[in-house]
Amino acid sequence: MNRAAIKNVCGACLVMVCNAAAGWAQELAPTTASSATSRGVYVGGQFGVLGGSSLWAPYDGVDGSGSQFGGFNIGYIRRVRSGIVFGGEADLSFGAEPVHGNRNVSEVPELFGTVRGRVGYGPKTWFVYGTGGLAWTRNQLIGDPPSGETAAFRQRVGWTIGAGVERSIAARWSANAEYVFTDTGVSTNQLRVGLHYTLASDIGSAAAPLGITALDTDNWNAHGQTTFVGQYAAPFHAPYHGANSLNPNIGRETWDVTFYLGRRLWTGAALWINPEIDQGFGLSDTLGVAGFTSGEAYKVGFAHPYVRVPRFFVQQTIDLGGSTETVDAGLNQFRTTRTANRLVATVGKFSVSDVFDTIGYAHDPRGDFMNWSLVDAGTFDYAADAWGFTYGAALEWYQGHWVARGGVFDLSLVPNSADLDSGFHQYQIVYELEHQHTLRGRPGKMAIVGFVSRGRMGSYAEAVAAAAQDGSVPDMAGVRRFNSRPGLNFNVSQEVTPDVGVFARLGWADGSVEAYEFTDIDRTGSAGLSISGARWRRRSDVVGIATVFNGISDVHRAYLAEGGLGILVGDGQLPHSGVESIVESYYRVPLGSWQLTGDYQFIVNPAFNRDRGPVSVVSVRVRTQF
Repeated sequence: MNRAAIKNVCGACLVMVCNAAAGWAQELAPTTASSATSRGVYVGGQFGVLGGSSLWAPYDGVDGSGSQFGGFNIGYIRRVRSGIVFGGEADLSFGAEPVHGNRNVSEVPELFGTVRGRVGYGPKTWFVYGTGGLAWTRNQLIGDPPSGETAAFRQRVGWTIGAGVERSIAARWSANAEYVFTDTGVSTNQLRVGLHYTLASDIGSAAAPLGITALDTDNWNAHGQTTFVGQYAAPFHAPYHGANSLNPNIGRETWDVTFYLGRRLWTGAALWINPEIDQGFGLSDTLGVAGFTSGEAYKVGFAHPYVRVPRFFVQQTIDLGGSTETVDAGLNQFRTTRTANRLVATVGKFSVSDVFDTIGYAHDPRGDFMNWSLVDAGTFDYAADAWGFTYGAALEWYQGHWVARGGVFDLSLVPNSADLDSGFHQYQIVYELEHQHTLRGRPGKMAIVGFVSRGRMGSYAEAVAAAAQDGSVPDMAGVRRFNSRPGLNFNVSQEVTPDVGVFARLGWADGSVEAYEFTDIDRTGSAGLSISGARWRRRSDVVGIATVFNGISDVHRAYLAEGGLGILVGDGQLPHSGVESIVESYYRVPLGSWQLTGDYQFIVNPAFNRDRGPVSVVSVRVRTQF
């Protein structure tokens, strides 16, 4: 699949969105006096694209950079009996992933916003409006600053004008689409869509608490989450340091906000898009430990927030019979019924780990364990860009106690890259066979997961041999050729009592060639348990403890010993290698609609190096969702 084909697929998805929007007015039943467009303070979010004389590059469906933006807003609206609507809104937006490579730009918008009045007219459930006011932007200067300037940023202030339409879709929810023109010395044309949630309004008996409740209707679904993680690596023994080493006595943080937006297309089918705002860094720029310490830290990081679209996919469920079960609405899930026997097809952009190698007790770094080699098998070198997502297709077949899964996915352009292969010339095949069972009346499951990656990847032995000939440091870039890398892992999870669950994973991957996407692990074994606080009368609390042992092949060890660098590890030398051993424990408590987690990880032989460490990593995680 070449770049043009990918753009055609994205265009087809955009057409589906537009068609869905066109049927909006016909499909939404008229609301009562509980209209969200009547009166009150609202909060919300917006997502859009811009053009004109913008300084941003066009959207690139392969690497995710471009002119998309997203952010938050707060406003007030009031409707009078004549149908006139007036109010005001202030919004803050973040730009796309900062440009990289050799793009010819001198400024990159870091964040921007408006403060606007809105005046409109319409019946009870919808209205059209005009808008105008103040616009501002803060741009980061790229390269050498213009003559006479020394600052790294440039602030611009100007004006904005636009028009839009807004409609109620539930008691407290409304959606809008608008065009906004801004002129801050650089003019932009912005097309935006947004969701508003009314905090205080005249909705009478439909009143809800001030906390945001999710949008769950027959055809529309909107949920959201935000997670903050702060980590600190305490001082540890480190006699030497390499390019990919973990630094002692250092702290870092990450923060993200994700919106899960869905539209039901036809029976069993839904279109999902998950715009996300990300910010922050992993410890030492996500380097220094093969089983890295935070699944919320990506391989790229930025000091200021930026917008990406990690997921954009269509999912189709086909019932095949058996008992009928009801599924509640949730993240990327409509409230629905389905049969036990079914087919589920997923096509688009998503994460391989959304479908494969899932364990309920250890798979969500936003809710349970955080270590990379605990939330997934450390050897599961699944296809992904630097953020963990890719284009592909997966098919799941549920039949009785068995589930068979298979998929094909796009690899990165080069190993450990931010850019996907636009031509789909390098790819990965993933398969899984799962058995669901009961043991003494308690549910459990076990699965075998395998993959084969086909792409340009280097051999450790060839890299070491080439370096020996010219006296240099081994470098994979010079020995890459089309090759295969297979891997296999086994996972099991079991509920022991209503309050206790256990899990384990074993994994292997071909250690003769370089890891392509995930991390530098060729052998892994992990086990742990999750305990509910019901045992000490705090049913909503959760305690987890687990351990994982990660290893590498002999030739992989020789490559690192000669100074070679991997995806996450590379201390410049490895005179005394050892198994990387990690113990992680966490305690999670609810605080109203929020969850607070304290986490501790103890790492022996970080990056397989007995000369460094052990390392203690302390983490705090704060999360909420609606």
